[in-house]
Amino acid sequence: MMTTVIGLTRFGFSLIFGVMVSVLLAGIESTRKNRLIISFICAFFLMVQFMSWLTLGLDMTAKLYPLIVHIPMIVILSIYYKCPWHISAISVLTAYLCCQVPRWIGFLAGAALGSKIADHTFYIGAVFLAYHILKKYVVASIRQLMVKSPKSCLLLGGVPFFYYIFDYITTIYTNVLYSGAEWAVQFMPSIISIFYFVFVILYYIETQKQADFQRERDMLNTQFRQAQIELESLRKIQQNAAAYRHDMRHHLALLQGLASKGLINEINEYLQTAQADIDSITPVRFCENETVNLIISSFASKAKQSDIMLLIDVKLPDLLTLSDTELCSLLSNALENAIHACQKIKDINKRYIKLRMYSKNNKLCIDIRNSYQFEPIFHQGLPVSNVQGHGYGTKSMAHIVEKHGGVYKFSFKDGMFIFQATA
Repeated sequence: MMTTVIGLTRFGFSLIFGVMVSVLLAGIESTRKNRLIISFICAFFLMVQFMSWLTLGLDMTAKLYPLIVHIPMIVILSIYYKCPWHISAISVLTAYLCCQVPRWIGFLAGAALGSKIADHTFYIGAVFLAYHILKKYVVASIRQLMVKSPKSCLLLGGVPFFYYIFDYITTIYTNVLYSGAEWAVQFMPSIISIFYFVFVILYYIETQKQADFQRERDMLNTQFRQAQIELESLRKIQQNAAAYRHDMRHHLALLQGLASKGLINEINEYLQTAQADIDSITPVRFCENETVNLIISSFASKAKQSDIMLLIDVKLPDLLTLSDTELCSLLSNALENAIHACQKIKDINKRYIKLRMYSKNNKLCIDIRNSYQFEPIFHQGLPVSNVQGHGYGTKSMAHIVEKHGGVYKFSFKDGMFIFQATA
């Protein structure tokens, strides 16, 4: 009688342990309301389990366990707690797998002491210890893998799933495992080996992706820092222009001295030199925004040096939603790519860039079109380059636009490469 009572108690603690671990793995918050609901769920399942035991017996109850506990628990997690179905299912399957260590500890204790009561008692004690260890050290790591992606979640649930099927087929619905059938003995080691190597391969692939992502992020950070340096350099040029204009009185004094001496040729030479100096350091004003003026002025000079016709239509206010650094990175990458594409065209009469920028509904709108020699190649909507170290500029542009909730499009039509964005 005592053995039966302790055995039923063990059965109850096993159920509560499974429900609690499932809830932890599914990521259910430990609020007062949730604790009350989970307590009610445990009480309900215990009642159903007890009624099944009274009417059908312990053996049949074990066989019906998936229908009276596991599947309902998956449904509760999926529907009531709004967990994705795969996370709900794998949480329950993993909780079932976690029951096996306490089961093994109970078996060892029972075998050592030659007592079934010892088996049940040590199992119950091991359940409490296992729950504490899982909650403190294991659940957080498993949760991160489960929510990372459906693929990683399903891969993680492979071993619990196959073990669940194997355990029910070979120990609960039949007695194949204990009969010593070779295929049953070798099945789980084979499954574990397969999943181990699959996990190693996928982990390596994921590690490589993370490394590539880190390299791209480092490149984008480098571009941002370079954009800051370029912007500061342009601002310094503007300051030099202001200083040059401030010193104009000294130039006028020198010219007046030359004029008093009648040195006309020297005056002409000096004026030409001064004019060239002023032109080289004075940004052209295209719109009200200082940063955009500096950037366009710089690339207008680069376009002129490469015999590229740059047509500019910019109507922007002084203030924009994008920061100066973001503006610099976005425009610099776009215009630099356009200039590089035009430089490859042998006929200089076919080199041209059209830049149009305006503000609409507090959004920056950009339309840049340029001629090209070689048709661009696209991957996932972005133009790609086969040159080592290139191709990060367009990713940086896309990142900036998306960061501000905007949209962008790279395309080509009628011999023109087109970049359009709203941010």
